[in-house]
Amino acid sequence: MESAQPSAGPAGEEGARDALGRALGPTPSQSRFQVDLVAEAPRKAGGDGEKGGEEAKGRFRVNFVDPSAGGESPGEPGGGGSEGAVQNGGDTVMSEGSLHSGGHHHYYYDTHTNTYYLRTFGHNTMDAVPRIDHYRHTAADLGEKLLRPSLAELHDELDKEPFEDGFANGEEGTPAGEAAATYTPNSKGVVKFGWIKGVLVRCMLNIWGVMLFIRLSWIVGQAGIGLSVLVIGMATVVTTITGLSTSAIATNGFVRGGGAYYLISRSLGPEFGGAIGLIFAFANAVAVAMYVVGFAETVVELLKENGTLMIDEMNDIRIIGAITVVILLGISIAGMEWEAKAQIVLLVILILAIGDFVIGTFIPLDSKKPKGFFGYKAEIFMENFGPDFRDDETFFSVFAIFFPAATGILAGANISGDLADPQSAIPKGTLLAILITTLVYVGIAVSVGSCVVRDATGSVNDTIVTQLTNCTTAACKLNYDFSSCQTSCPYGLMNNFQVMSMVSGFAPLISAGIFSATLSSALASLVSAPKIFQALCKDNIYPGFQMFAKGYGKNNEPLRGYILTFLIALGFILIAELNVIAPIISNFFLASYALINFSVFHASLAKSPGWRPAFKYYNMWISLLGAILCCIVMFVINWWAALLTYVIVLGLYIYVTYKKPDVNWGSSTQALTYLNALQHSIRLSGVEDHVKNFRPQCLIMTGAPNARPALLHLVHAFTKNVGLMICGHVHTGPRRQAMKELSTDLARYQRWLIKNKMKAFYAPVHAEDLRDGGQYLMQAAGLGRMRPNTLVVGFKKNWRQGDMRDVETYINLFHDAFDVQYGVVVIRLQEGLDISHLQGQELLSSQEKSPCTKDVIVKVDYSKKSETDTSIAFAPSSSERTPTPRKEEDEDGKTSTQPLLKKDSKSSSPLNVSDQRLLDASSQFQKKQGKSNIDVWWLFDDGGLTLLIPYLITTKKKWKDCKIRVFIGGKINRIDHDRRAMATLLSKFRIDFSDIMVLGDINTKPKKENIAAFEEMIEPFRLHEDDKEQEVADKMKEDEPWRITDNELELYKTKTYRQIRLNELLKEHSSTANIIVMSLPVARKGAVSSALYMAWLEALSKDLPPILLVRGNHQSVLTFYS
Repeated sequence: MESAQPSAGPAGEEGARDALGRALGPTPSQSRFQVDLVAEAPRKAGGDGEKGGEEAKGRFRVNFVDPSAGGESPGEPGGGGSEGAVQNGGDTVMSEGSLHSGGHHHYYYDTHTNTYYLRTFGHNTMDAVPRIDHYRHTAADLGEKLLRPSLAELHDELDKEPFEDGFANGEEGTPAGEAAATYTPNSKGVVKFGWIKGVLVRCMLNIWGVMLFIRLSWIVGQAGIGLSVLVIGMATVVTTITGLSTSAIATNGFVRGGGAYYLISRSLGPEFGGAIGLIFAFANAVAVAMYVVGFAETVVELLKENGTLMIDEMNDIRIIGAITVVILLGISIAGMEWEAKAQIVLLVILILAIGDFVIGTFIPLDSKKPKGFFGYKAEIFMENFGPDFRDDETFFSVFAIFFPAATGILAGANISGDLADPQSAIPKGTLLAILITTLVYVGIAVSVGSCVVRDATGSVNDTIVTQLTNCTTAACKLNYDFSSCQTSCPYGLMNNFQVMSMVSGFAPLISAGIFSATLSSALASLVSAPKIFQALCKDNIYPGFQMFAKGYGKNNEPLRGYILTFLIALGFILIAELNVIAPIISNFFLASYALINFSVFHASLAKSPGWRPAFKYYNMWISLLGAILCCIVMFVINWWAALLTYVIVLGLYIYVTYKKPDVNWGSSTQALTYLNALQHSIRLSGVEDHVKNFRPQCLIMTGAPNARPALLHLVHAFTKNVGLMICGHVHTGPRRQAMKELSTDLARYQRWLIKNKMKAFYAPVHAEDLRDGGQYLMQAAGLGRMRPNTLVVGFKKNWRQGDMRDVETYINLFHDAFDVQYGVVVIRLQEGLDISHLQGQELLSSQEKSPCTKDVIVKVDYSKKSETDTSIAFAPSSSERTPTPRKEEDEDGKTSTQPLLKKDSKSSSPLNVSDQRLLDASSQFQKKQGKSNIDVWWLFDDGGLTLLIPYLITTKKKWKDCKIRVFIGGKINRIDHDRRAMATLLSKFRIDFSDIMVLGDINTKPKKENIAAFEEMIEPFRLHEDDKEQEVADKMKEDEPWRITDNELELYKTKTYRQIRLNELLKEHSSTANIIVMSLPVARKGAVSSALYMAWLEALSKDLPPILLVRGNHQSVLTFYS
């Protein structure tokens, strides 16, 4: 129905039009908003879908205009597409021609100057009213995706730049989705079918197959009327449940092309969808061969009767089959319109053939009586009601032969992309087709069972002249003696497959019906297979098949898919042995039915808010029953084919899971994963902590995770599959800038962690400085029982060169951690940890306070697929962007995921020695560690964390050859006693160790040169209050609280000497260790200045292998009780 006033297209029309259709010309500033006055003229009949929303004088309709489209849409010069605008429930639904052919558009504009203040509800506001176009995908088939004003536009201060994107949660589209969205066909002349032509006709033709004319009478002969109706009923139960499930999925949102594949993949995810899509497309391709051979066999039968065989039976079938499939391919390639016309003609012939049979049953001719046809007789009905299984047939074998006749219910859904309104067409058409075809099957089974006896000789001489007294058979009562049929007869339900043509009024019409049934099913399958395969290829789940995604012509026809289907069908026709293929095909169809049923159950079980089917007549448990029934029927039909189908589906599922296609369809698998995680987290919250279940749950202050890979990998070594690991990133600097980076970083770095197989979470916060950010993270990170209990930081290597206020902040972070009962781990590598400057990344380090720095992040490509453009926040110069990663083989043969940078080909200066060392050190924990030692200096009892961490590290594959050596402090005269006591404790803790060393000389005074070096190091940070006036000294201490007072230095002299002495002992005993784990000295808050504490850590850990300074929260984390 035409709109009363041509609506101005959202993007790319010639400008707004007024109520009379005159062009108003382009808007003065190409703003995103465009206002057109709504016509006051009354709507034409049927045009009241607006529900009176726009009839008041002076109202405006708001359209969003793409400023980049300079007045004409890319696809249609002059914007002619607006005439095709259709009113649909009050929403202007644009034709496909007005779509952008591109992907997403980002809008940059100044809200204050470029936006009309629009009248919504009579107020000046730019807030948009709810509208369907705001909820569309980028490449919606029915209209343009419009962007509602973003929150930033409504909320931010006017003079600043707002957020540039307006995409809803997770709608940004993956690369695969983008690729699929780029092709938008021209809408002029696109053929779309309604529910009758598109679904009902197709399903009826596909369900009524050769079975109806050739096998149904034989099934009635074997199983009897009663069990035949039961067989039909059982098949109908399976197909009806599947029909209901299909209807539920098809009405849960917009359905695109791809039929069963689209429904399953969008519901259960790409793994099941990809597996089913491939086998379903293949099954349809082979089904073409099956139906064509059925047709060819009938033709060859007729040729044989007339004695006009060309070569021999087998080769004639091949020749006729090949010719037929070429003709069918021609009809398909001619376009969906021709194919639909052919289907209508075939349906008419089929209905005439069924009518011909029904009329024939009422005209019993004497010439047909010897062949067993007597018209409707109660005697025959009674005799044929019960079963009479012969030739090793059973109820289930008969069911297996009939069931394929009930399949074909997805014929309409398979061309979902060519339906005008798939949401209403698929449920109506499919369910009505199941009802009509079932009634016809039952009707014909009952009528053929009431008219024709099981055995007949066909000889006129078998009439009974004298009345027999002991008649038992119906034929005998009707004066025919077919008792000679104890061996075998050519006629009757059991023996003659052509009973229906014998009964019918005009036999050739039944042959025409057989031709029609086979050809229509073949044609439907020939169209379905390429459409499903094209949808599968568009999603890029199997990258090798990408070439088949291309469509041609206004209907986006998959010509390449047609040719492929034709070749597969032709191959199987030339084999001509379809008895082997038929059960596999039936099982392939059943596997997809089972999964459609299962997806409805799964989606209902996941309780996803997005699962809201408009079709309400489904039940999750009935769908589950349907899925189980489908699996049972698969085994009933053919057990080896069922097993083969399971193996193929499982194999494809594993392949797709392994390849991890970059798609996000909001499947019910995701919803169920979330639901399980939520339920388990809540259940976990009710469990009290127990020392046996203690896990180190680490909050690591990494900054950007890829900036400090060594820190990440070392912590991952003891948290992987054991405890929680959260990468904290504190953004400092201007709030507006940081907020924008927060949202982009969150997605990007979480993706980076997953890609690099890090079992960790990324948590960015914005704060004034590192200390505030650390406090926010320690208080708020985590969920329920899954909260961090240990703070991990890298050692501040450049503390002497930097601003001492940063050191104050850094040390206060430790105090804050102890305040909230966290353990603290400080990790030091002599080369340093931060490699961001080597990755071409000027990252705002979480340990630097430079508000003016912007985060310049260059994407370092870890995989072959490139990420979306958003991963480069501010594009730097090309020379900065050139470093690309080089994958380095680890010792254990696995490829390292942390990239090491190739030397920039353009830059002349190679990496200097220290940078090269830093780069090598950053990947050292990814390699297999070999046979070496982990030295544990457990000097102070902190609850056992100092011992637990090295034990957990040795449980990992890369560290399993390392031995733990334990060092403890003791008295010279009690060394043996102390060693035995520690050995007993460790054995009770069940922790293996290679050696225990008791150090009796910890309290010896350190060497003079080391004391002198320490004093030289702290000299610049001392207050020297004794040399200053009291007032000056106090003022200085207040302004620079980190300064070391003389009093404090004297007070903690022993502790200072201990750190220097320990460093000497570490160099003596542990210089060859792979890693050292040592108790972290604790400084009393407010008593020890930051500079002195930092100097202790420096003195303790300098010139050593990688060292972890660990201090638990002094609550037991180890126990020897069971």
